[in-house]
Amino acid sequence: MALSTAFTEMIGVRYPIALAPMGGSAGGALAAAVSRGGGFGILGGGYGDPEWLAREVPIVAGTERPWGVGFLTWGIDVAVVELALSYGPSAVMLSFGDPSPYVEHVRRAGALLILQVTDLEEARRAVDLGADVIVAQGTESGGHGALRGRSTLPFVPAVVDLAAQVPVLAAGGIADGRGVAAALVLGAAGVLIGTRFQATAEALVDPSITKAILEGRGQDTERSTLLDIARGSRWPPKYPARTLGHPYLDRWRGREAELAADAQALQDYQDDVARGAVPPLPVWAGEAVDLITDLPSAEDLVTALTTQAEGALARAGRH
Repeated sequence: MALSTAFTEMIGVRYPIALAPMGGSAGGALAAAVSRGGGFGILGGGYGDPEWLAREVPIVAGTERPWGVGFLTWGIDVAVVELALSYGPSAVMLSFGDPSPYVEHVRRAGALLILQVTDLEEARRAVDLGADVIVAQGTESGGHGALRGRSTLPFVPAVVDLAAQVPVLAAGGIADGRGVAAALVLGAAGVLIGTRFQATAEALVDPSITKAILEGRGQDTERSTLLDIARGSRWPPKYPARTLGHPYLDRWRGREAELAADAQALQDYQDDVARGAVPPLPVWAGEAVDLITDLPSAEDLVTALTTQAEGALARAGRH
């Protein structure tokens, strides 16, 4: 088995590559393609919309390969987790918030528990709660992350050391096989990839967002809470989001409180979305967005990432 790790053996997949459960965009087709490719497809369950789950779960479950579902811990309740477990996922991933109310429910259902962490205190908590897998998220990642998080390169080995026998997945700034190889060298048992999988044929994203990712540059990404304020999102302010540039960032940067109190400005945002002046959603993108230049099938991408990683490890071994 190529690139066999503690994670691949635990989950029962061929490659140590997992799909980040990006809310909405990591739907059944994308998760299924990743799982068919030998990785681990994780649905982006977000807040646990029952209709969305009912539509998307059968697509990935139909592959008869291991699959999972991920949720925003701060935005769900026990009923959401129980509903997801009723579909029989291999694992449930929880991110951003206190996972303790849901741990026993996942355990009783026989699913594996994957907990994402953004600092060492959260990592210790994840170990204490009995996480089967820990995701160490660095600040290079696209989308939401901790306000006071750490970069992937120093953070991952620190979590690996703390987690001891618990497999750790590296997340944040990984968009090609070299990043996969680097994560494995750091001691991770695999990777969790988001932005790279946004630019695949199966991702549930608007074409304008795909185009922005393919043309984006890492230096143009920015972490901010401003776009959550503009769109009326319930995301807690302690979790800013890394996105590509946006007209509202330029217009309101540093004036978040003023924007939040300006009803007309908030309505203007909705109007601009409706007429296509701004993307339907912020373009979540990590710092490795420069490395994304094509739109493959996610199934083929898993194979390509693995081949690249094997090549990178072989080259490193010759030095």
